[in-house]
Amino acid sequence: MALVASIHVDLGWKLPQVQLQDTSLNRVNLQDFMGENGLLIAFTCNHCPYAIAIWPRLIRHAKTLRLQGINTVAINPNIHPDFPEDSLPAMQEKIKEWDIDFPYLADESQSVAKAFDAQCTPDLYLFKNNASLYYHGRIDDYWKDERKVTVEELLPATQAMLKGEASPKVQHPTIGCSIKWKGA
Repeated sequence: MALVASIHVDLGWKLPQVQLQDTSLNRVNLQDFMGENGLLIAFTCNHCPYAIAIWPRLIRHAKTLRLQGINTVAINPNIHPDFPEDSLPAMQEKIKEWDIDFPYLADESQSVAKAFDAQCTPDLYLFKNNASLYYHGRIDDYWKDERKVTVEELLPATQAMLKGEASPKVQHPTIGCSIKWKGA
């Protein structure tokens, strides 16, 4: 597993018009998940230790954000024959095991991850309700053990967004396992 960091993307770019697959093999439009006040998109997977470490926080934060009109979608770009633990059946198992109550979608072609310039799992993108990117950074300052977190970053960014404030000037990249690109 290669450790990589998310790369800088320009704030304000628009949410791409893309389709993905849910775990029941239905095609869905990502834009249809936009909440009244925004959408959090998390590129993640089942096997990466960095992703596994933040899943509980992501699930908990999604509940908080939903109450504020911000929906959450997780996208797995690692649908790859060399990683069966990230397959659609494995995703279905994780949805039940972790009680994920928001869409967990498959990016089998990896075209959505490429459209976002996603690099790692996890990689977080927060969009305003006008579909413009507001925040691209980490969930907090300690991925490994949430008991050691000293600074929340995602939740304060969402609060600033809801207040109509400018995007946070400092947005630390996430770190995680590299996306398992097909053909690489």
